[in-house]
Amino acid sequence: MTDHLTIFKARVPEWFVILSVFAVLLSSVLLFALSTADATAAAGYYGASASDIQFSLLMFYAAVASFAVVERRFFARVVTKDYLLICIILEILIAYWCYQTREIWLIFALRFLQGIINCGLTSISLNLLFSRLKSENAKETGYTIFYGMILCVSPVTALFSVPIVENFEYNVVYKAIIFCFLPSAILLFSIMNRVHILRKTPLYKIDWMSFVLFATMLVLIAYVLVYGQQYDWLDDSSILYSIFAILFLFVVSIARQRTLKRPAVDLSIFRSRNFAIGIVFLVILYIIRGAFSLTSSYFINVLSMDSLHANEIMVFNIAGVMVGSIIAIRFLIRQKHLRVLWITGFAFLFAFFFWMCQLFASEAGTDNFYLPLFMQGVGAGMVMSPIVMFIMSSVPENMSQSASSVGVFVRFSTFSLSLAFINFYQLYFKGQHNDALRNTLTLVDFNLPERIKMYQSALSSRGMPRDEAGKVAIGLLNKAVQKQTFLQFCVSYYEWIAVLCLLSTILIALQPVISRTVINLRNKQPSAAGF
Repeated sequence: MTDHLTIFKARVPEWFVILSVFAVLLSSVLLFALSTADATAAAGYYGASASDIQFSLLMFYAAVASFAVVERRFFARVVTKDYLLICIILEILIAYWCYQTREIWLIFALRFLQGIINCGLTSISLNLLFSRLKSENAKETGYTIFYGMILCVSPVTALFSVPIVENFEYNVVYKAIIFCFLPSAILLFSIMNRVHILRKTPLYKIDWMSFVLFATMLVLIAYVLVYGQQYDWLDDSSILYSIFAILFLFVVSIARQRTLKRPAVDLSIFRSRNFAIGIVFLVILYIIRGAFSLTSSYFINVLSMDSLHANEIMVFNIAGVMVGSIIAIRFLIRQKHLRVLWITGFAFLFAFFFWMCQLFASEAGTDNFYLPLFMQGVGAGMVMSPIVMFIMSSVPENMSQSASSVGVFVRFSTFSLSLAFINFYQLYFKGQHNDALRNTLTLVDFNLPERIKMYQSALSSRGMPRDEAGKVAIGLLNKAVQKQTFLQFCVSYYEWIAVLCLLSTILIALQPVISRTVINLRNKQPSAAGF
């Protein structure tokens, strides 16, 4: 940064600066889950499967995670204001291309490009945010706010996109995101000076090969975990070859990092016991976080809520995240009782999943879920950013970038794995519960014919011909059976997650080293790929 100019113009009020930065950061966060905010509408528009829509999300995530290895070199070389302009122009052009196409394969490629650009925008926003937070614990506060926003990304994106999808074609969401980026970017661009926020470094010897290897490996991991169930895993040659390719790329990447003078990932970080502890709990947290998506699915598939209403209820979860994040900031600033913070957070998560197992029913009032959703938000907010900062603080300053890269890889892999778990166990539990329920209906429930007649009579009374009403009645019964099997799957899966939360609290209680670790990010730079 120069001696004559600050990053922002002198006469701009502080609140306006913070507002402008947050507007760009929020637009970047919205873009992450945009393709899956209404997966049914997206699948219908592109003529794709639900797996294709999940894969488009992971393409975006894979790009963010892999490009984080080299992104900082670009940020340090280009004037921050120019870097912002380049990213915004590219983001808008790619979003417009997404708006114009209906080809799902092209959406995959465009979402990957969006992820690369989004990595730069997030990096700019976070560094600008840190430059305005003058306290001693500015980074701790900034990253807690950022990860709090990430926890809210799904309901916030749904609240943004569902009204658009209900009134227009699905592709209009990409036009809407353009109009989110434009005013926020113009606002931020107009109040900045042309200076470097980071120390200027020459743009040479960029480790492009690490980016290519990591990106290819992450895309293949996403492919295997999303489509493996659909293609019967190892029975399909494409899945089998992809697994071999992942193992080969992993071995090549490890060998290459060992031979480089300045590796993208310094593998000696794994010698740190605290780093390994943090990674384990990060994996657990992302598996738990992935399971939370079933709550929205339950609202829509079992309680027959529309997507907008189901996500409006999530406002209570967002409020909980805010409260949990505030509590986390207080603990992090005081540098005391970090283990108590983790135990309390996972205890809240355990209470949520255990309580939801009792609340899951074919009919329920929405007011029953307000408090559990709030508790889940509090628990997630209390542990998300502290775990990431614990990982960063467990390594020396010169290894912080390596810790960031590993953390991003773990978050991406576990997020993908949680999707695969849900897909696999949904099919497994559905088979079990479906067979049990059908046996009950055929062997024990002697009122089954009366139940079909009840459906038939109700349809006939509304003017439907009797023979057609009989066929529809069978369909309604099958739909009721499917709803009940999905409900049983939700209960079974949440019971497993509740046990995982309980085991996590016990493991944390057995690790006093957590409280002895000093959280200090003053001279460290966690990766912007925080999704």
